[in-house]
Amino acid sequence: MTKPKDLVQGTLDLLILKTVALEPMHGWAIAQRIRQISGEVLHVGQSALYPALHKLEQQGWIKSEWKLSETNRRAKYYSLTRAGRKALADEAENWERLSAAISALVRAV
Repeated sequence: MTKPKDLVQGTLDLLILKTVALEPMHGWAIAQRIRQISGEVLHVGQSALYPALHKLEQQGWIKSEWKLSETNRRAKYYSLTRAGRKALADEAENWERLSAAISALVRAV
């Protein structure tokens, strides 16, 4: 089975929001958690992840602060804001509607 190289436009935002909703984490950990939870299907590279994090922070959906990582290195940890929780709910609802519509089309006989 091939691994998808590109995510549907906008899904990376949803994946990041959902991941940091679980707990605050740094960028590398976000990418690893997405990979782990997706059963090794979704791989988010740094070239996509960090611009997305920056955009979400500019939108006020996540905030960041410098902390020491589990390896005692300084890392920027991201967490969800109140606006981010609302955006996550909206994005998840939109995704459910879109994926249901796509599934219906794929299953059509």
